[in-house]
Amino acid sequence: MEQIRQQLDRLLSNLLNGQPLGWNNVLDVVIVAVFIYYVLVLIRGTKAVQLLIGVLVLVLIYWIARSLQLTLTTLLLQALFAVALIALVVVFQPELRRALGQIGQLGPLNRLLLPGGEEQIEGIVDELVRAALLISEAKHGALIVLERATGLQDYSETGVPVNGKLTAELLASIFMTRSPLHDGAVIVRGSQILAAACLLPLEETAERSAHRYGMRHRAALSISAQTDAIVVVVSEETQAISIAAGGRIIGALDEERLRRVLSSLLRSRIQPLPFRSKAS
Repeated sequence: MEQIRQQLDRLLSNLLNGQPLGWNNVLDVVIVAVFIYYVLVLIRGTKAVQLLIGVLVLVLIYWIARSLQLTLTTLLLQALFAVALIALVVVFQPELRRALGQIGQLGPLNRLLLPGGEEQIEGIVDELVRAALLISEAKHGALIVLERATGLQDYSETGVPVNGKLTAELLASIFMTRSPLHDGAVIVRGSQILAAACLLPLEETAERSAHRYGMRHRAALSISAQTDAIVVVVSEETQAISIAAGGRIIGALDEERLRRVLSSLLRSRIQPLPFRSKAS
């Protein structure tokens, strides 16, 4: 027991470089702990978890090889680690992109980029609710992405420019089955429809029930997980209306609940908190 205590004291002394424990050391430990926590939260439920476990196993093998003075194994693992530094950046690219996007959403400019006054928000909500109901009653499908702080220009450029005023009638006409623009997503910025027939990413999400949904719902989950966008989805098969935000989806919304959820999310000044999902 005494030997363990001495080893811990020696390790702590090495970490502090022989300096006395002060507030800056405590702050340093807290920052590292918070960083590790948010990294684990970020990769939870993704394939990155298995990759991280594999990296930790290799580090453990390397430590054992160094301890047992296995020269050839140590050199092989050192060469592997040198290549892995570049490979990990490529493999973890979706997680890194999402993390940097979430950091950007915390900036002071976030307030300036989000929808503005109460009248504008109410107008947007009214048009979206009416559009969703019209599309559902017509038994058509829809995928409407509302841009917030994170820009969606890359996605809008994959579609056909519209640059029209946001109205329920225009949205309903876009998603008519005979319309050449009904496939893909509509991207909305404020009270303006930027583009239609846009392509959205279909990457893995933390939503475990994602496999139950069709292409529209999976695209909504993916774009809402990568950005702070709010997505309104109308199922062509069931005519159910859903909303995706923060990588989560809630379905089977009636007019009242749809209006309430949309208003709450559009008024929020930060990334929407994940909420429980419902099958649509």
